[in-house]
Formats: sequence, structure tokens, C-alpha cells
Amino acid sequence: MGILKGNGEKMEINKVTDLVKMFSEENVDPKVKELAKLLGNEEKFRTLMAYYRCAIMEVETKFRVLNESLSLKYERNPIESIKSRLKDPKSIIDKLYRKGVEPNFSAIDKYLEDIAGLRVICAFKEDVYMISDYLLKQDDITLVEYIDYIKSPKPNGYRSLHVVVNIPIFLGSEKRVMKVEIQFRTMAMDFWASLEHKIRYKKELELISTEEIEVELKACADASDMLDEKMQKIKHNIDNIILESQ
Repeated sequence: MGILKGNGEKMEINKVTDLVKMFSEENVDPKVKELAKLLGNEEKFRTLMAYYRCAIMEVETKFRVLNESLSLKYERNPIESIKSRLKDPKSIIDKLYRKGVEPNFSAIDKYLEDIAGLRVICAFKEDVYMISDYLLKQDDITLVEYIDYIKSPKPNGYRSLHVVVNIPIFLGSEKRVMKVEIQFRTMAMDFWASLEHKIRYKKELELISTEEIEVELKACADASDMLDEKMQKIKHNIDNIILESQ
């Protein structure tokens, strides 16, 4: 998941004039026209993306500080890695259409919660809840949504803790509250989710039955969960042995 950088924005903006010319005909897909209009307002688009990038940086910094401070307490890093991404303009348009909303800048703020996204990968399940709890206790973080797919997995076996938060951002003298979606996973959960996505979204699968494949993927998800539980149990046993020996 890579953040959309300034150079990426410039490449998009440079295409705006051509897009508007090419997509002014009546028979063109309305989604493409909306994309051209969205990118056509260069200043507003760049400002909005800057706010979301700042929101990502603010939250990511919080996680890095948490990881550093907790490593002193537990003598290990509870966070294995942090990945981030900024949703691209086409994906924004597509999602607004799926929600039945006319694409515009106010709709982005009102209806989309995953423009800015972070994925926090932890070693153990208990780390997922510890890190998320520490984040949500911070004064400038406001919880918007909390969905626990670890305790209640999706039918396909997907597991993750999804949290959406509001965080204030200061760009110059202007303050704005931005939404950031955070996915917390163990390494096993992330491994399964990444491979499942690559396997499931092959174009060739559209032409064949996937029922057997879905059963196998669900079994792999359950096996990954068992591995998480076993590794956490082993960790607890080791911690207890060390504690008793002191």
C-alpha cells in the first residue's frame, strides 16, 4: 500500500486537459466524466490529498512512538510493520457510485471513511488490541467506527480489526478534522489476506466455479487463526517460566 505522492498527483493533473476534451462526448461513461471534473479542480484536489497525507503521517507517528515506548516496557516491538495508502481518484469515484452518491468533494468528506488508510501488523493478537486501545485513549483521537473481524470473522475467513478515527490536522493556519481507517492484523492474518486477494481476483476465476476454492481458502484462514492462538500460548508459557525463575 503506497501513499500517493506529489509526483503521482502531478501526473494525474497533467492529464486533466486531455481528459476533459476526450470525455466531453455524451456517450462516455459518466464515471470517467466525474473523474475528469474531480481532477480538473487542481487546487482543491491537491489540498484535499495534502490533508489526507498529513492525517496518515500524524497517525503513523503515533504508532511509531507507541512502538518505541512499549518496546522499552516489554523488551520487544509489538508492531512489526506499518503500511499506508491514499485512495486513488478513480477508486474514490467508483466507491461513491456504489454508494449511490453523486461524486463531488463534499461527498468525499461525508460518505468515504477510507481515503486515508493504515495497516498495522502485529506479532500477536493481544498486541492488536493493546495497540488499538492505546491509540484510542489519546486525547486528539476520536473513534468513528470499530469493527472486530477477529472475534467475528467474515464468512470467507477474513480476520482483522478495523478502526476509523478522526484526527485534527493543521495545514498552515487552517485546522481540519480528517478520517483515517486503520486495519490491525497479526502477521498470519496479513499473510492470508494478501494471498487470498491475489488468488481470488484473477480474471480467469470469473469464468469458473469458485466454491471449492472458497472452502479451501476458509480452511487456510482457520488454520492461520489456530497458528496465532498457538504462538500466543507459547509466548505466555515462556513469559511465565521467565517470571517464575526471577
